[in-house]
Amino acid sequence: MQQAQEIALARVPGRIVHVDMELEHGVLVYEVFILTSENRLFEVEVLAKSGRILKIEEEDDED
Repeated sequence: MQQAQEIALARVPGRIVHVDMELEHGVLVYEVFILTSENRLFEVEVLAKSGRILKIEEEDDED
């Protein structure tokens, strides 16, 4: 999990606020949620086995 967090932070600098582990289509994926210095929240999905980033997506603001 630590490696997935480092991979995610290398792509989206900021502070990790939450990490989930999910099974998607039979593949283990880490979902790393990062809050940037601009107060934008991103979800970075990282393949647990290879460390490859599957998706980076900005989460909707829930004011």
